[in-house]
Amino acid sequence: MNTGLTIRTGQTNMQRYLAPLLQKIEAGEIDRRFVITHRLKLDDAPDACKTFRDKKDGCIKVMMTP
Repeated sequence: MNTGLTIRTGQTNMQRYLAPLLQKIEAGEIDRRFVITHRLKLDDAPDACKTFRDKKDGCIKVMMTP
């Protein structure tokens, strides 16, 4: 199967960026709330996965709590 697709991936050194990122979040320089679009209970995980998969309701990131 030759579809002419190119897939590229990459990695980042999260350990290098994690501490400065957390400092900026704690200092209020970065508002992390814009990334989390849905907050649900862990019991709602199956529905949350479908919402995320189908990109319904503007879903970007789901945060689940026990």
